[in-house]
Amino acid sequence: MKIEHYQRLTKQVIALIESEQDLIANLANISSVLNMELEQLNWVGFYLMQGDELVLGPFQGKPACVRIPLGRGVCGTAAATNTVQRVEDVHQFDGHIACDAESNAEIVIPFSINGQVVGVLDIDSPNVGRFNEIDQQGLVFLMGEVEKLLNSHAIKA
Repeated sequence: MKIEHYQRLTKQVIALIESEQDLIANLANISSVLNMELEQLNWVGFYLMQGDELVLGPFQGKPACVRIPLGRGVCGTAAATNTVQRVEDVHQFDGHIACDAESNAEIVIPFSINGQVVGVLDIDSPNVGRFNEIDQQGLVFLMGEVEKLLNSHAIKA
């Protein structure tokens, strides 16, 4: 994936969601676009903060874990630390939660409203080492632009 591909994806996502205020509808469309446009994925979606856990939100893929405690697994770690988690081999990640046995690599990007983490974008791949620095930069840029809309109150959480 070239960074230009992610820039195009970001423009496509923003055009799709900027006139809609419903968060769930927008996250559903974002997961759909990413699932269509990125290769070698087996799951892409969102988990949203509810209290001290993440709860399954809009996604594309097989049924998934519904609740993830904050600080547990890749998603819970990303949300608890507000840092991107890029894992080449999830079987080497201490505390990995295996929702789908076919997932081998994962990248999770937390996003915030008014400085508070409200959820994470979670993307899984059956291919070990699927996500590289360019994927991370591109997805962080995309979610940064989504976050700007969230924080401008153009989208209601």
